[in-house]
Amino acid sequence: MKPPFYAPRPLDLPTEVPLDPNTSLEGLDEAKIFAAPDDPTQWPAWRSQLQRWRRDARDRVGYADQRYAALAQPDFVLALANLWDGTLYDARTEAFTPEAFVEQAQREFGGFDGVILWSAYPVVGIDERRQLDFYLQIPELPGVIAALKERGLHVYLPYYPWATGADAVSTDELAACLRHLDVDGLFLDTVKEGNRELRELLDSVSPVLVMGGESRVPLARIEDHQMSWAQWFADSTVPGVLRAKWFERRHVLHHTRRWHRNHRDELHSAWLNGSGLLVWENVFGVWVGWNEADKAMLRSMRPVQRERSTWLTSEAWTPLADHPGSGSKVYASRWAHDGTLLWTIVNTGGPVDGDWLHVSDGDGFEWAELTGSSELTVRPLADGGVAVGGKLAEGAVAAVLATPGTIVLRGAPRSHPADWPPPTASFPMRIAVRRPTRFARAAEPPAGFAAVAGGSFDLDVAYRLRETGLYGEAPFVDEWKPPLGSRLHGLGRAVRSVELGDFAISALEVSSDAFQRFLEATGYRPKRPERFLDDWSDGRPSDPSAPVTHVDLEDARAYAEWRGWRLPSEDEWQLAAERGLLGRREPLVWNLTESEHDDGRTRFVLLKGGSAFRNETSEWYFDGGPKPPEFAAKLLLLPAGTSRSAHVGFRCAVDLT
Repeated sequence: MKPPFYAPRPLDLPTEVPLDPNTSLEGLDEAKIFAAPDDPTQWPAWRSQLQRWRRDARDRVGYADQRYAALAQPDFVLALANLWDGTLYDARTEAFTPEAFVEQAQREFGGFDGVILWSAYPVVGIDERRQLDFYLQIPELPGVIAALKERGLHVYLPYYPWATGADAVSTDELAACLRHLDVDGLFLDTVKEGNRELRELLDSVSPVLVMGGESRVPLARIEDHQMSWAQWFADSTVPGVLRAKWFERRHVLHHTRRWHRNHRDELHSAWLNGSGLLVWENVFGVWVGWNEADKAMLRSMRPVQRERSTWLTSEAWTPLADHPGSGSKVYASRWAHDGTLLWTIVNTGGPVDGDWLHVSDGDGFEWAELTGSSELTVRPLADGGVAVGGKLAEGAVAAVLATPGTIVLRGAPRSHPADWPPPTASFPMRIAVRRPTRFARAAEPPAGFAAVAGGSFDLDVAYRLRETGLYGEAPFVDEWKPPLGSRLHGLGRAVRSVELGDFAISALEVSSDAFQRFLEATGYRPKRPERFLDDWSDGRPSDPSAPVTHVDLEDARAYAEWRGWRLPSEDEWQLAAERGLLGRREPLVWNLTESEHDDGRTRFVLLKGGSAFRNETSEWYFDGGPKPPEFAAKLLLLPAGTSRSAHVGFRCAVDLT
């Protein structure tokens, strides 16, 4: 039996709708999804109750919908993209590639409508920088955002409104950042609504800026939260209705279950609700990519979302409409606009070769299937209606359009796309490959180095779980949201069986004055100068004996190569520390190691040793304080020099021949 966290939590479950017309419906106000009855004979009463709830709920909160008039086209599909992701940033050239990002999105997913640019978490807290600094310190970011917008995407920033104390962001700072970057709005991290002051701040920048909450946006805030993340929404067996979307047809929820290997349930719910999806393949540096079958399904949906958005936001929405009966597991929502009907259809069961819809008012239409799922068939029913259907693969979606016309009963078959039926539903694995360590041979340990005999070792490694794992693995595969505390933020353990040769490692970190001699001797300057030696003044360190900081992995490698040395691997660092061979300069700083990993989308390196600095704002922040030898911290290699930190330095090693 699977542990309980593989099942939806009580707050994720759909809410039953009372069918007694005299029952109060206020209990539905906090639902994620309204559960649908299993019995089709109850669906008319269920729809009637939903209509009554919507009418009464709008009266209760005094609903006003003025903000939605400014949303010309809904963002049905958002991507959550990390600024360091290999599709958006080329680490080899150290340049952003927005055009490549858009092209890959079009090729794999049918294109995105918007993107949430993520940068700070899980690195925020490694030093004194606050969340907005990780954007403002990238000089070309406004141009990157402009390039994405020129290619038709809306661009949003995540925002942590819960940051307090020295990490809090003032309203003036946030407004200045929004103007500088020229984004289209904010998505709120871990909170379901922003306060009124935040909404007023956004309005002071531009009244059309979007504010999106996470999870269940309250009814009273739907009027000024035009979007929301539908994270971990469990549906009923017969597909139900999203509460926020039913309340306001133009509100777009973006379904996502970030660690799931299969997104069919989210795709089905979004399709039937005329709502959206969040494509989140790179979860803060961990690969949880979409499988090819899900991507093919989304590609088939995208033309309908773009070309028929007016239907999908129409007041004339009938859920569970025109069901063919007889135990069919094909369900449809019916949308009407300007005399034309649209059905979004899902097959929650096995392969179908038969009816999808029984339409009582189907005379006088021309029929077409819009996704390429099947060649459509249309035939008359004995009661005067029409039956619409064809072949529909297991789990597939379809869209049927009925346009007024002189030809009453004619199927309009559409050629199948090349990738239908869908390709493999297997998970697309990515392995984080460790970069080979460069040899740096020496006959004897250099001065200040300690010799360590190699051999075979089993190293016990501790690390912080978060969502990031340690070596690229996703720690919560197919789980619903795990509880905070020991499960989400607790320690993970791993045993590494390693073979090490004889080596020597410097007893102390490289000092600032040693690094200054390197600069004077070589004239070294990094390709990306941002934050390089930011604590120095006029090219000189304030404390020559302190460990050099504000250097990244390439800066450290350049110094080591100049000396004929290299950086130690995290295994060498741990073994030497466990034997008491490593001293520490003051102040204590994290040590870079020669343990760079790359899965093609994310690069990261392992840090050892801890630091004197500790940011205790939140358990979501990077670890600080001194750490025992077995602890390893995963540092994502961020773009444009933003990996350089005031509390990260390095030491060197050599191979003993």
